Amino acid sequence: MKHFYLNDHLSQSWPQNDPFGHAMKLEGELFRDMPSRRTLRFINNEKPYFAKIHTGVGWGEIVKNYLTGRQPIVDASTEWKAIQHLTALSIDTMTIAGYGVRGTNPARRQSFLITESLENTESLEDFCKDWQKAPPDFRLKSALIKKVALVSRSLHQSGLNHRDYYICHFLLDLKPGRENLDYANLRLHLIDLHRSQIRSKVPARWIIKDLGSLYFSALDIGLTGRDILRFIRLYSGQTLKQSLIDNRAFWKKVESRAVTLYQKMHNRPPHLPL
Repeated sequence: MKHFYLNDHLSQSWPQNDPFGHAMKLEGELFRDMPSRRTLRFINNEKPYFAKIHTGVGWGEIVKNYLTGRQPIVDASTEWKAIQHLTALSIDTMTIAGYGVRGTNPARRQSFLITESLENTESLEDFCKDWQKAPPDFRLKSALIKKVALVSRSLHQSGLNHRDYYICHFLLDLKPGRENLDYANLRLHLIDLHRSQIRSKVPARWIIKDLGSLYFSALDIGLTGRDILRFIRLYSGQTLKQSLIDNRAFWKKVESRAVTLYQKMHNRPPHLPL
């Protein structure tokens, strides 16, 4: 099993005798350093990139995942496929600059994924962190809620669930400047797709997990009950009355997951806006 790709910018400057080996030994600013996976930012000819390097998870991790009913992530192909999936949906995400995988043994398989660095962006977690004390322009908040709701709807309708669906994984493009954002054309890049799943149809429990995680991550940014109802209406594509009547049990499960995650993280119940 071997797949390999580099964009022109990287292939022109990397050693031709062993570009895969060069990728596996990349050095730079480390963002995550685990026994089986490293995430780092590096510069190639003055252009910044991010690399995720997988060095083999081992049979213990694979067996543990199967025993708990989870699909093990053994290489970078999951994120590679997810980025292509989102790109086909015209959802802003990362731009692939390089990808490689080698080895038939899933426990020792080596792989890498390189993406262009998303410069001049800020995660929604950081962008919204002061909203409780300093509420944003109503139009901006409404536009962001609409954008996240419609992206979420497109993801799930297309058969993809994220599995780490938190507001920190939405990066807002700030190239126009904070004071010059076009609320009708906001760009939100969805990242960290290495655990995502793609099927013909997403099972309800995985949709609930995604939306519950998203709600949990937004519980402390000052959202109101109307904000939550706006998200529900946009995500469901129904009138609010229809969605709340037809899918009341579904939305209660989403809320329950958010509350459970919040209590686990903060050792106290959250203040629910709705």
